[in-house]
Amino acid sequence: MDFIEDYRLIESLRTGAPLDADVYDAAAWSAVVGLSEASVAQKGRPQAFPDFTRGLWKTNQALGIVGT
Repeated sequence: MDFIEDYRLIESLRTGAPLDADVYDAAAWSAVVGLSEASVAQKGRPQAFPDFTRGLWKTNQALGIVGT
């Protein structure tokens, strides 16, 4: 899978196409560590996951790499 992700990143940079991930994806991936730590400290209690996009994720356009 890493090869595919690297390939798509390089191709996007070469062609000027939009990237598959954006700053909101990076923030969400990073938040998992802190939320996991808080959950463990609270004996497995679920944590509210922040919506960094303020609801805009609902209107994001599909990447077009997988047919629907």
